[in-house]
Amino acid sequence: MIRVLAVDDQALVRAGAVASVDAQPDMEVVGEAATGADAVREASRTRPDVVLMDIRMPQLDGIDATHRILERHADTRVLVLTTFDADEYVFAALRAGASGFLLKDASVDELATAIRTVHRGDAVLSPSTTSRLIELMLPVLPDPGRRVAAEAALTERELEVARLVARGLGNAEIASAVFLAEATVKTHVGRILAKLHLRDRVQIVIWAYRNGLAP
Repeated sequence: MIRVLAVDDQALVRAGAVASVDAQPDMEVVGEAATGADAVREASRTRPDVVLMDIRMPQLDGIDATHRILERHADTRVLVLTTFDADEYVFAALRAGASGFLLKDASVDELATAIRTVHRGDAVLSPSTTSRLIELMLPVLPDPGRRVAAEAALTERELEVARLVARGLGNAEIASAVFLAEATVKTHVGRILAKLHLRDRVQIVIWAYRNGLAP
């Protein structure tokens, strides 16, 4: 059962998220919060697997709340909910450690899929969002020396998988592209994370762009 904490200062939006989550057979809402400060306290009290995090809230915004929650609970995943896909606050939240974001007008099925995705350690990021994220976070191109060091850190297969992750492909899509079993791809992703000391797929994307492994 995936334990979910719903955080939003708008009661109606929060109630909709709670109803959507509780309708899923493999999920349960273990807490609610209307402010960032309450979210941090509820996360410590309920220890959720996934936090649905609003950005603009009183007392403490979703960015700081995300940072504080993940600082205390490394196994928790944060899925940011936002009104605009171009909101720079979203990118700041990703830098704080969030595993992705979803628009608030997403369907019930899209929300459920996104929760399951971040719970298993994957990221919820569209290719267009990835491009904007990279543009915002990485204004300078990597130097050749960094690429050499990057390529030395991973095997050829791991580098190939990292490049495909940076393109926004999921494990099943990568498996089809490189003719491997999906479980094998998952193993490669795990090794990449371990070798590079990264948290999740979002950080693999950032690492790949920083080191010149993605266009």
